Amino acid sequence: MQMEQGVMITDEQIMSFPCEFPIKAMGKTAEDFDALIVGIVRKHSADMLEGAVKSRLSKNGRFVSVTVTIEAQSREQLDNIYLELTASDKVLMAL
Repeated sequence: MQMEQGVMITDEQIMSFPCEFPIKAMGKTAEDFDALIVGIVRKHSADMLEGAVKSRLSKNGRFVSVTVTIEAQSREQLDNIYLELTASDKVLMAL
């Protein structure tokens, strides 16, 4: 919650749901990193559209970032996704 001009504002008022939301996870380059990220996100958002997943290698190829765009339904859903992503020892950072 935030205070704006003396009025409490909830997260749901800042972000209206449902909305398109990109989730990015970064880790060391590995064959199964994309599948790991997609699997975690899919547990919380089963209906991902074609083209929802994009991967990008770092300049030296040691790291990879995976972005999965979902139709987010709530703040709780996003929190659960980020909690599970950051709990994985293969995920170095989640944005």
